[in-house]
Amino acid sequence: MLKSSISNSIIMCSLLPEVRSIVSPSLLSCDLSNIAKDAAQMLEYGADWLHMDIMDGHFVPNISFGPPVIASLRKANKEAFLDCHLMVTEPMKWVQPMAKAGASLFTFHIESEMPSEGGVHALIKAIRDSGMQVGICMKPDTPADAIYDYMEHVDLILVMTVVPGFSGQKFMSTVMPKVKLLRSKYP
Repeated sequence: MLKSSISNSIIMCSLLPEVRSIVSPSLLSCDLSNIAKDAAQMLEYGADWLHMDIMDGHFVPNISFGPPVIASLRKANKEAFLDCHLMVTEPMKWVQPMAKAGASLFTFHIESEMPSEGGVHALIKAIRDSGMQVGICMKPDTPADAIYDYMEHVDLILVMTVVPGFSGQKFMSTVMPKVKLLRSKYP
């Protein structure tokens, strides 16, 4: 997958496909009493997607949004693309609640616990079967080859350049060679 759907594609005459940039600002530090307003403002300013950092307090020590917040945001912003990054221990348990809440994209961490039957492929299938797009994420220290077997089955790759679970961290430029490697392997 890793390319735009045909309805969003521009046909180019070149050796490399065009890579469309997507702006997806995080709502993690928004004013929760005004989340719908903040989200609408981000979209008005040109955001393509709204990035929602979902934390369970186990995979990462902090707790953030869950399905009820996603459902409320979906109700207030019916057309928004909700890019949900799940920093959770057992992502399979979150698939149906997030789909029901209105998530557009479900991005899971390769380091999280996978279903005992079928592993990562079973999780990817469950996400797709629920009507969401699939993203795969890795922590800064996880080697790029940890996701090679799944690259052709996902719509998005998220390479963390901070330690997951905390806002306000310094960008880890040491992760950028991994980004370069993934881009060269999967243009």
